[in-house]
Amino acid sequence: MHIAWLGKKTPFCGNVTYGREITNALLERGHRVTFLHFAQSPDGHSAGIPGGRSEEVPLPFLFKSQILTIPSLKSGKLLADALERLRPDLVHASLTLSPLDFRLPEICAELNLPLVATFHPAFDRRVRSLTSGTQHLTYQLYAPCLANYDRVIVFSDLQRDLLIKLGVPAKTLVVIPNGVDVRRYSPGPSAVKADLYAQRLFVYQGRISPEKNVEAMIRGWRQADMGPGCKLAIVGGGPLEASLKRFYSDEDDILWLGYLASEQRRIDILRAADGFILPSLVEGLSLSLLEAMACGTACIATDAGADGEVLAEGAGIVLDTQRVSMQLQTILPILRDHPEITQLLGRKARERVLQRYTLRDNLSALEQLYGQVTTEQQLMCGHLA
Repeated sequence: MHIAWLGKKTPFCGNVTYGREITNALLERGHRVTFLHFAQSPDGHSAGIPGGRSEEVPLPFLFKSQILTIPSLKSGKLLADALERLRPDLVHASLTLSPLDFRLPEICAELNLPLVATFHPAFDRRVRSLTSGTQHLTYQLYAPCLANYDRVIVFSDLQRDLLIKLGVPAKTLVVIPNGVDVRRYSPGPSAVKADLYAQRLFVYQGRISPEKNVEAMIRGWRQADMGPGCKLAIVGGGPLEASLKRFYSDEDDILWLGYLASEQRRIDILRAADGFILPSLVEGLSLSLLEAMACGTACIATDAGADGEVLAEGAGIVLDTQRVSMQLQTILPILRDHPEITQLLGRKARERVLQRYTLRDNLSALEQLYGQVTTEQQLMCGHLA
């Protein structure tokens, strides 16, 4: 099958990781993938993806960030021209929170191309703060548009229920969670603790931005008074990184590792960790959380988005988004003093991923969905003919 994938390659964010993992896996399964994404191209022509198995089509833009993309005025026509030339079996848009998302159903309808979207903005099932309220407005804004897609993939039942309440037809929504390659992300030996001079190691991995609530996590860590040999490693970058590093620059038990491009280094850190902490105010379904769970790491996360659902029934420790510091102050010393608890939670986390969140199962469900949508399109075109 030939899939035209519309998504992002930069800047680094969950959407980028999702697109890379899924398209690479589709290529490995023998599909043809054309990756259309927002990038500046001096000549406006498509270029081959390294490896030569597919092609890449750049679309011009005016502004691009982890959260929002503003396309140029001609990007819509260039997209339509590219799809008309390529004539893929199906278009899959990993929605980039862009005005082009709202035009895409019309473009694909004119070309008789089936259209699937993945909608993964962060959310909080309870509107408890300005941040979660803003995210809820994103869902309200997108709901009428999503009803015009053939199918919309969401990551959890909570997300599906929210969109149904906002008017998206239930038959349009399909729950296919994020998936992890459990061969790469798995328990194993690691020398990271020795490298970091840590006896007990706790890790945060993600963006350092307001919605991730990193400062509340750091306050909880300080209040827990973990003592010598215990270290908190913060992996990632973002708009709050510089200010938080300045404020906590004298804390030798807090390690600012920055963004790590090496996937193997990130895996080694997760394998070494005694605990993974995700203090977010809003989330979709955190891939970083699933990666930590797959590595057999005990996980602590807030009930934002679907993360609480992932850790339910003993697969991890679930926090309230509004009381992160206070809860960590209590929980962290317990995990420090009782390694048997972290070992048990790590085994349960790995089991949960194997049961529900493998990349292999994700791809099989996606292929089945592609087959359903293309068959429906063929039947519709045959009926109209």
